[in-house]
Amino acid sequence: MIRISTIFITLCMVLVSISVGVVLYALIGLRASESAVVALAVLTVLILYNAVSVRMHGRNNAQSQIADLSQGVADLARQVSDFGRRLAAAESKIALANSGGSDRLQSGLQSALGEISELGGLVRQLAATVAAHDDLLNLPSAVSAPAVEPPPPARPSDRETLARAMSAAPAVIRATANPARIHNDAQILATIQNAIETGGVDTFLQPIVTLPQRKVRYYEAMTRLRNARGGYLAAGDFIPAAESAGLMGQLDNTVLFRCIQVLQRLHSRNKDAGLFCNVAAATLGDPATFARCLDLLEANRALAPSLILEFKHDALRRLDITERKHLAALTQLGYRFSVDHVTNLRIEPRELADRGVRFIKMPASLLLDQRQTSASDIHPADISDLLGRFGIDLIAERIENEGAVVDLLDYSIRFGQGFLFAVPRPLRQDAAEDATDKARLHANNTAGPAQAGALKPDAIKPERSPHMTGNAALARRAGGAA
Repeated sequence: MIRISTIFITLCMVLVSISVGVVLYALIGLRASESAVVALAVLTVLILYNAVSVRMHGRNNAQSQIADLSQGVADLARQVSDFGRRLAAAESKIALANSGGSDRLQSGLQSALGEISELGGLVRQLAATVAAHDDLLNLPSAVSAPAVEPPPPARPSDRETLARAMSAAPAVIRATANPARIHNDAQILATIQNAIETGGVDTFLQPIVTLPQRKVRYYEAMTRLRNARGGYLAAGDFIPAAESAGLMGQLDNTVLFRCIQVLQRLHSRNKDAGLFCNVAAATLGDPATFARCLDLLEANRALAPSLILEFKHDALRRLDITERKHLAALTQLGYRFSVDHVTNLRIEPRELADRGVRFIKMPASLLLDQRQTSASDIHPADISDLLGRFGIDLIAERIENEGAVVDLLDYSIRFGQGFLFAVPRPLRQDAAEDATDKARLHANNTAGPAQAGALKPDAIKPERSPHMTGNAALARRAGGAA
């Protein structure tokens, strides 16, 4: 249907062309035929101009419509991509929730299996104890009174300690009929009690260095007990006997007191120094002993960022309800934890991080063992990054040669510890202040928790560790001599 505007424009063009022809005929005096030709030419020009202008206007409208359509398509694509991202995020959250539930279910099953295995071990231990008692009852009188030299007379306090230890630890003394073993255990228990009472608990420090710079970042406090001959008992020699006799609580209280004292002296020279202090799981399970340790740690809460409490990996996984509650109390005070004695690469970083663990120690031989790669769900080179996602630092311990350091650098491990860097060294201390510390330690074990914050820093200085030099064999011999 022809629009009215088109008819109007056509009439206007016809009128304009006729007007031009009339003007040329009347005013200029052209002939009628010439005036008609000029009018027709003017009409043709006007028609061509109108057609071109209409065509150009239609093209501009088409371009604007195409631009609008392109913009609408772009907006639609952006909205579709936004909806896609939201859908992917929702699916990931649902998958994470499902995996978290399975992880919690798996951790619960593992805890139940651990408790079942622990109950089985207790049953086996009870059966062995009953069998040992039957054997002792069936022994003849000649065997029950062996001809051995009696131990030297002990002080009244030692007699009470030995009686309490023998009654509380039948697995150590009664489970064997070897008189030499009984005599040796009795001597170890007497040494432990004497060291607790007289302050004969010495502290050795071994540095933990950064890799590859080998700068000292932390220290680990290692406990050594002095015996009557002036020698030292390593932790592996007296801890089993102390745990069986129920003396680990007193020993840990003494060690914590000593670690706080050492850390105060380290902070007098370096505020960034940290100290690892080993604590037995039995201390968490004993309410009376833990109460004294908690009072001591709460009184020195300012040292919480620098004092790392270290537990065995297996012991931390088998904590009961009371021990977990005590561990949570330490976490509320701001203390961080470390685990050692890791025997395989199957660890649960999420569970450890939830319990406040911020460091994990693994032997270098375990990380570099190719057999562990096939037996584990993750490659050892990825363990450090996996732990780092949960805020846990990996420390490679027991490093004894340079080749191990080179291999561990490929695993992105930040910290190392071992005889290659330094052997455990005793502290140099002033004799007069050492006597005062021993008296305070004795008062701490007998009268209650000591306020270590009131201690005055003395002249104790840890031996500095060599960074790049040292033969592993010489370091091992030096460590044995210390």
